[in-house]
Amino acid sequence: MRALLLPLLLGSTLAQAQGPKEWYWTSGGEWIFSMATLDVNGNDNGNILRFSPFFNVQGMANYDFNDHVGLFAGLSIRNVGFIYELPEVGEGVQYDKYKFRTYNAGIPVGFKFGEMHRAMVFLGYEFELPFNYKEKRYLNEVKEDKFNVWFSDRTEPFFHALFLGFQFKYGTTLKFKYYLTNFHNTDYTETVDGVQVKPYDGLNANILYVSLGFGLFRNDELIYKDQQRPAPPAEPRAWRL
Repeated sequence: MRALLLPLLLGSTLAQAQGPKEWYWTSGGEWIFSMATLDVNGNDNGNILRFSPFFNVQGMANYDFNDHVGLFAGLSIRNVGFIYELPEVGEGVQYDKYKFRTYNAGIPVGFKFGEMHRAMVFLGYEFELPFNYKEKRYLNEVKEDKFNVWFSDRTEPFFHALFLGFQFKYGTTLKFKYYLTNFHNTDYTETVDGVQVKPYDGLNANILYVSLGFGLFRNDELIYKDQQRPAPPAEPRAWRL
């Protein structure tokens, strides 16, 4: 909490000193490269990098206190998940690799520091609601089963995450994000062959990802104006007789 209070107090002080500016809206997307910090009954092996370019969009309401400090809040839809391969496969194992993902509706909030609309650092917190869960199960690289569920009890009802990123001059962003919430509901119970089982018992996975994006804190008009600056007017030519 102390870490979040410091930028909040700083932003409030600058707002009073410099005067407010108008709110404006920006939007963007991102390509996500995700993994998970695993603890599966004491084993942390089995991670495989997952790439999800689709469907990740977000829009931000921005408020700049001055040319170097601002805040933002918005809405997002994001494809987040991880791939888990059993590090040891014994006899009678039905599946040896799993792909898990959710589509999440999120509310990000945070601060940005640097040159507004250009190069800057941003950081914040995001609250996410997983509204669609999908699971794929493989054996020897062959997909044996898959299903998806709306508002599934297989995951935690809400996710909490922290993020830190950098926006380059023309709107490309590099972001690091870590989910504080375990991906699965380890107490989830289902019936298999008449027996109650907990399929995710002992599966502790906190997702972390790196993403590449564009235009998150810049609208098209600003980018166009930066890249298409008009040439300076020509000086009048002096004619000689």
